[in-house]
Amino acid sequence: MKMSQLVGRRLKEVPKDAKTISHQYLVRGGYIRPVSAGIYSLLPAGKRIVDKIEAIIREEMNRIDGQEIMMPVVLPADLWRESGRFDSVGTELLRFKDRNGKDMLLAMTHEECVTALVRTEVNSYKQLPVMLYQLQTKYRDEARPRAGLIRTREFTMKDAYSFHADQQDLEHYYQRAHEAYERIFRRIGLDNVLSIESNSGMMGGKVSHEFMAICDCGEDTIFASPDRRYRANREIATAAWKFEKKPALPLEKVSTPGCKTIEEVAGFLGVTPENTGKAVFYQNAVTGELIFAMIRGDFEVNECKLGNLLKVPELKFADDSAIEAVGAVPGYASPLALDGSKVKIVLDRSVVESSNLVVGANEADFHYRNFNAERDLVGVEYITAEIATVREGDPCPVTGQPLEMMRGIEVGNIFQLGDKYSASMNCNYLDRDGKSHPMVMGCYGIGVGRAMAAVIEHSHDEYGPVWPMSIAPWQVQICALDPAKGDGSVGVAAEKLYRELSGAGVEVLYDDRGEKAGFMFSDADLLGIPLRLVISPKTLASDEAEFKRRGSREVVRIQLSGAVELVTAEIEKSLRSFRE
Repeated sequence: MKMSQLVGRRLKEVPKDAKTISHQYLVRGGYIRPVSAGIYSLLPAGKRIVDKIEAIIREEMNRIDGQEIMMPVVLPADLWRESGRFDSVGTELLRFKDRNGKDMLLAMTHEECVTALVRTEVNSYKQLPVMLYQLQTKYRDEARPRAGLIRTREFTMKDAYSFHADQQDLEHYYQRAHEAYERIFRRIGLDNVLSIESNSGMMGGKVSHEFMAICDCGEDTIFASPDRRYRANREIATAAWKFEKKPALPLEKVSTPGCKTIEEVAGFLGVTPENTGKAVFYQNAVTGELIFAMIRGDFEVNECKLGNLLKVPELKFADDSAIEAVGAVPGYASPLALDGSKVKIVLDRSVVESSNLVVGANEADFHYRNFNAERDLVGVEYITAEIATVREGDPCPVTGQPLEMMRGIEVGNIFQLGDKYSASMNCNYLDRDGKSHPMVMGCYGIGVGRAMAAVIEHSHDEYGPVWPMSIAPWQVQICALDPAKGDGSVGVAAEKLYRELSGAGVEVLYDDRGEKAGFMFSDADLLGIPLRLVISPKTLASDEAEFKRRGSREVVRIQLSGAVELVTAEIEKSLRSFRE
């Protein structure tokens, strides 16, 4: 490819809406262009990278016996009604009616579609296990798309689905898929990826892992022990908290005029936040059911844990009228005297296992001292559970060491779905005795564009991306300085080298535009191509070229006669390092 023909301008200025490094360089380098919020076109340089990532994914999916298929993006709502997700998933699922008035949707994931497909093609234990995968467009009507390709509305996803006769077989295959994911991310240059325990969310199932590329701009919060024996997403992370029980003191009602927040109450009464109980009211966003959660004042409620505990897919904060309707007073609430038939009460372990806390009195401007749950809630129906959010420095539940907090980009996820979809959608198989059973399923996803962005976040300098050889848009770039000067010998030599490298199977981008050196090298940095050969009148005088690796300051002179051999050897060495 010659730069004079390449579609995709490099931009000097940083786009105003680009806050992350990957977003900035993807736009500035001519890899992507915005069409609408969270929707992008891929330009040739970006498409070449995506194609290479997809090729690696295909190799690894085929290696674990995957069979590639292609499912439609537009699906009938009836499939999602079979699984129960059409009405339970929120507005991120784009629903519409076709010209005949039939309910349709744009698929954000394909569990229902693949389950419907497999139930028509597989019916015997002799055909199991089987894994089907695709690389397909998805659409998620994201409320706040951000960070370029990290959070978009339309995106390319590799999603795979495995079907098994039993849980044991699923667990065996799940491990194979986990190992394949580790190979994929290593091969595309993401050696900073951690596999962590995660929340299954709307996907269902009990076991799931996310693959997080560690970087400061990541949206997800991760907690890990220093030795990495424990790793979990903030949504489900836990800690080895220990709470001290002391002799219960008499319950005492005290005046706390105008004190509603934990800080105000603690300051007024001369106690610390850990000596208080924090009351938070939620509602089931679908049914409106009121939920009262209480946690020690120095903790925050983990809404994901609370939702999972109560099997509520979406929580929202309750308004004051709903709180007052059950006899509680906003800012002064506690479980004391609440009617468990009108509100579901959940107490965190930090409340139940602590003593003598300050809590609301369900009366404006008053609190109680010395609240002890086991003594003071006799006759009140409540649930005790862990609903606290882990904090940096909390003790690891495995090692006891202080937990470290990191940020990460989720580049992949895997789930043990069980029979969530197969049971509801009648995807069954016959066993040896002719008895019918729902198949046991697994699900495995990778965001292709997000992976490309994560590579930039992990591998860049102040001038642009530093692409790994395995996914670089081109392997080597030739820069010809003053190609038409004098007798045009520089242009002739550069053209000859371009043809020789191309003939040797090397992917070459030849900058034949005759631009000034600074402009040409700035463009080359934004393209991030691993190897660079510079031919100028000065180097040509000794039949040489300058050879440089992207990201290195070292420049060496090489003989043009040996350039093809040197470059091909360098490429093979680099690619081998990603395969091993």
